[in-house]
Amino acid sequence: MNGLEILRFAVRGLLANKLRSGLTTLGILIGVAAVIMLVAVGEGSSRSIQQNIQRLGANTLTISPSFAGGGQRAPGGGQSTGPRTQARQLTLADAEALTDRNLAPSVRSVSPVVTAPSATAAHGAAAHQVSQLVGTHPGYFEAMNRPVAQGTYFFGDDVLAARKVVVIGRTVAEALFGDRDPVGEQITVSGVPFTVVGVLKESGSTGMQDADDIAVAPLPAVQQSLTGFGSLGSIVVQATGAQTTGRAQAEVQAILDQRHGIAAGAAADYRVLNQAALQETVSAATGTFTVLLAAVAAISLLVGGIGITNIMLVTVTERTREIGIRKAIGAPRSAVLGQFLTEATLLSLAGGLIGVLVAFVGTRFTIAGIQPVLVPSSVALALGVSAGIGLFFGGYPANRAARLRPIQALRHE
Repeated sequence: MNGLEILRFAVRGLLANKLRSGLTTLGILIGVAAVIMLVAVGEGSSRSIQQNIQRLGANTLTISPSFAGGGQRAPGGGQSTGPRTQARQLTLADAEALTDRNLAPSVRSVSPVVTAPSATAAHGAAAHQVSQLVGTHPGYFEAMNRPVAQGTYFFGDDVLAARKVVVIGRTVAEALFGDRDPVGEQITVSGVPFTVVGVLKESGSTGMQDADDIAVAPLPAVQQSLTGFGSLGSIVVQATGAQTTGRAQAEVQAILDQRHGIAAGAAADYRVLNQAALQETVSAATGTFTVLLAAVAAISLLVGGIGITNIMLVTVTERTREIGIRKAIGAPRSAVLGQFLTEATLLSLAGGLIGVLVAFVGTRFTIAGIQPVLVPSSVALALGVSAGIGLFFGGYPANRAARLRPIQALRHE
């Protein structure tokens, strides 16, 4: 009995009980689709988070005040336990100190930042509540990876002269001007007139926040008109390259520790967020999360395999007389074994292939705000596992059928 005949008998046996075969296949289908879909969701989530981090620049450090107190500096700028330091706010003098090329050769640009807590932009009859009104220096645009799509950004002369010019995000531009070009137009921000010199390239939403709902103006202009000349909200530092970000962080910490009088082992009164380190941490965390999701989904594959064993055992029992007749007329043990193994494998492979199709269709849709990304290795692994499940869980029923003695099989009722 050749392989083609074994396959033909196996297909005929499965088609004899279509409903049973379909329900058995459904278990494998759900398992395979779940594994592929959950891996795709994990991969999509990982890429989304990494893209959001990359928008801030891979070689960017963000320094912000920290008044929690208490703790030695941990690796990466974090805090642990230790004596409390008298907190000091970040100032423009701190930002200027970080531009010293002798003390910080790995620093490319330094952008002091202030943020107005609430600002209403208006043009004619249109008004819009701006989520972020930022006062800063020109280096901010490159450090935060915010290129201009229309017009231009402001320059150093605008900062020195405290000119009231502003670069707005796409959301603000559409709310105030619709489809018209806003460059050169005048708007009021909390009653203060500003001239629009540029529109930022669209970035999209980052979680619950619209990254395009922003207005960026020269630091002195914002301080004079809106926030006052107080402390800075943060300082954005751009390293000379992705490879020098760690050195730039160490140089920044050394300068600020000296200026703020932070003794060795004491807690810093500021925090340094390293985008490169954050991206590595997030990548590791999301990778673990994806593996966990796949492991949970794989349980359904195991359940599907147990279902195959159960159904094949029932099939062997029902077809005992058939097996006896075939063996009585000369069918070898290998033919019976091969037929039932083939039936189990076909059930598993059919479920796997349909599961891949279902998962492929599922990845075309956004799930909980995440666009799933199909991972080819998960498809190959799921199909391979489904075939293996058919062979493994079908092995016992097939072996049981092959061991039946013809005389006993023929006497079975």
